[in-house]
Amino acid sequence: MPAFEHAPHITALLREYASTRPDQEAVSLVRDLDRADGTTTLTYQRLDAEARRIAVWLQERFAPGERVLMLYPVGVDFVAAFFGCLYAGMITVPAPLPGQYPHQRRRVRAIARDAGVRAIFTDSTHAAAVTEWASAEGLDGVTVLATDTQGEGDPETWRMPPTSRDTLLLLQYTSGSTGDPKGVMVSHQNLLHNVASFQRALGFTDRTRFGGWIPLYHDMGLMAQLLPALFLGSSCVLMTPNAFVMRPHLWLRMIDKHDIGYSAAPNFAFELCRRRVSDAQLAGLDLSRWEFAANGSEPVQASTLRAFAQRFAAAGFSESALCPCYGMAEATVFVSGRAHRPPVVRRVVAEALEQHEYRLATEGQQARELVSCGVPEGYDVRVVDPATRATLRPGMVGELWLRGDSVSRGYWNNPRATAANFDATTAEGEQGFLRTGDLGLVLDGEVYVTGRIKEMLITHGRNLYPQDIEHEVRAQHPELATRFGAVFTVSPPDEEEAVIVTHEVKGRFDTEGYRQLVARIKVTVSREFGIRVGGVVLLKPGSVQRTTSGKIQRAAMRTLFLANALPVLHEELDAQVLQARQAQPQVLPPSLAGATQGGEDFPG
Repeated sequence: MPAFEHAPHITALLREYASTRPDQEAVSLVRDLDRADGTTTLTYQRLDAEARRIAVWLQERFAPGERVLMLYPVGVDFVAAFFGCLYAGMITVPAPLPGQYPHQRRRVRAIARDAGVRAIFTDSTHAAAVTEWASAEGLDGVTVLATDTQGEGDPETWRMPPTSRDTLLLLQYTSGSTGDPKGVMVSHQNLLHNVASFQRALGFTDRTRFGGWIPLYHDMGLMAQLLPALFLGSSCVLMTPNAFVMRPHLWLRMIDKHDIGYSAAPNFAFELCRRRVSDAQLAGLDLSRWEFAANGSEPVQASTLRAFAQRFAAAGFSESALCPCYGMAEATVFVSGRAHRPPVVRRVVAEALEQHEYRLATEGQQARELVSCGVPEGYDVRVVDPATRATLRPGMVGELWLRGDSVSRGYWNNPRATAANFDATTAEGEQGFLRTGDLGLVLDGEVYVTGRIKEMLITHGRNLYPQDIEHEVRAQHPELATRFGAVFTVSPPDEEEAVIVTHEVKGRFDTEGYRQLVARIKVTVSREFGIRVGGVVLLKPGSVQRTTSGKIQRAAMRTLFLANALPVLHEELDAQVLQARQAQPQVLPPSLAGATQGGEDFPG
């Protein structure tokens, strides 16, 4: 059992490490891998001192339990401010920097107003822009502080606030695939229990160094990368998301140079590395010490896992390091995973899966590959019929329900959404479950996620998963590789639901080139899934809407499509689909107004 699992709360744990391992590296930001001064580091003692300094500033102005909006780039300043809020008994509200596009700025405003924040923390580089944004968005009376400015508080005057495991410390905002941002309420108990479950499931220790590029406002970057390292008394090495996106090999170089054993990313990041890391960049890498390559946050593709392992085997990467995981913010991120084995992949009959049944495919049958996301740790899991709430027998696909101490207490200031998703009861009378909204099954104790309930495509009497179609067209058409797509249906008058494929395109083509690509996409979908496509829309890069977790917002894309508000490079629509779109009002809801100017702030 991890030692930190017995800590009375997280503040006590960090204070203990500041005393017992004061000079050990806690967190570092790598700005330049090739310069001796290219890394900024906080030791546990320095992190503790910075946290107390910031906490004193807060304690002089606010009562415990007030909310503080955290607007930082990836770096050590965020970490110091996060623990400063915790040391003061405040509730942190991480969010992306407002950005340049109206919809991005409005989303952060929605978070700030929903949380009722009293202060906004940032760094001195962004303080002027954040102050301008706060004023423009009408956040009057909210103090903006650049926490990297020295002299704001005397750490020696810090006093420990009333704190227990039940104390709320974090609002992790998530919009899911649709809807407005909702603040998941996370307590000390949730975090300590979840990291302990994560540690038992994968087997990392206080000798495992953590690191990566995931934004710290993102639940994976914060609760599945930074905090496990610090709870264990280990170290976490950070790099910026933009550095990764521009030069993916820098992530792998950082893992090598900084001896990182655990690093996580969504599936697209592994695919991006596989496609864009050159032979010359590969030649100098040693990835043999990368023991935990966690893949989560979006559907895990078996083809990506195989291709990544094959591509980087020459650098010493082991297929057994790949760790497909399942998690969600409402469950304090980690739900299931397993390490030290090759990925477990099952080929199932695609037609049976459409009927929510599991049946292994034989040679020649049209199949879909399901990747195991490992064994749940610290949860009771049920697979439930979402309509009747009846618990399903093994081998049936249903909604995944979770129960355990990692499950948060609900959404901040949102009793309706909390009632709809938390403390659910099965038809058999079992109580206290979180409804995940995810479809999946449990086989031999392992979780397989098949899709989202709200995004299921129902066409010609069949149930299809949009991510399968998106993945297939990306895999078969190089023009779409490493970009994003969204598949959904629309309802023409008196017609069957029509499937629409929208996808970002790499490069520029003439009209005939676009037409040929559309024709090939239609053939691919017809051949692989046996359905007819009612429309294909080719988009500029960055057009597909995603949550801050990187998940595709298919409902938002459908709304933008029907409003004729997507930045189209080329489109071909059936006459009935065009008629359906023309019949729709051309007014976007406020949450999507301006969304076509750029995607969410999660890199890709």
